[in-house]
Amino acid sequence: MPYFLEMEIAGDTAMWTRPDTGDSPVSYPAPTYSAVKAIFESVLWGPAIEVLPLKVEICAPVQFHTYYTNYGGPLRKEQNIKSGNPYQLCATVLIDVCYRLYAEAVPYRQKDNLPQKAVQWDSKTTSPGHAYQAIFNRRLSRGQCYSIPVLGWREFTPSYFGAFREKTKPLNLPAITIPSMLRQVFSDGYRSPVKYTYDTDVKIDHGVLRYRKEGVL
Repeated sequence: MPYFLEMEIAGDTAMWTRPDTGDSPVSYPAPTYSAVKAIFESVLWGPAIEVLPLKVEICAPVQFHTYYTNYGGPLRKEQNIKSGNPYQLCATVLIDVCYRLYAEAVPYRQKDNLPQKAVQWDSKTTSPGHAYQAIFNRRLSRGQCYSIPVLGWREFTPSYFGAFREKTKPLNLPAITIPSMLRQVFSDGYRSPVKYTYDTDVKIDHGVLRYRKEGVL
């Protein structure tokens, strides 16, 4: 039996990277499936439970903005790494974002690779999804988290995350179709190797993006 989760998140800047935009990345207009999953799991993470995103409601106008930053990671040219020179990265991000997120919590289906503590917790809990939902809601109301939620890139932290606020409402935006949208990078679950999966012809209808259900094409 699924147990439903919901939360709101807002911030000054967000980046839901389109992999096909290369070294000058551009954001999708809404968060990817894996990004929503990560936001929920940043509040409460446990490998015995699988969080399955259902939909996202866009509650602020979609505004793109040019963003520059100095990149100092391992993808620079070898000579720049040796000399300590950063790479100036130009990206097209979103600004002044606000979303309502929805998901469901279900017991993890593949238990072979789970840590022993997770297996023990799962075996002692008669309703893991219900337990996760209750703990999640308690932590969200207190502002507690397993790790700081981010809006895509780690430097884009939220100005708010928590329960739905009364003033926040989904916007009736013009319809948007995304021909191909990244779904997950680790598609086979906990401790699985990299395996990129995509959803095609993803529609944002009246400001609502509904993610494809697991196992449904």
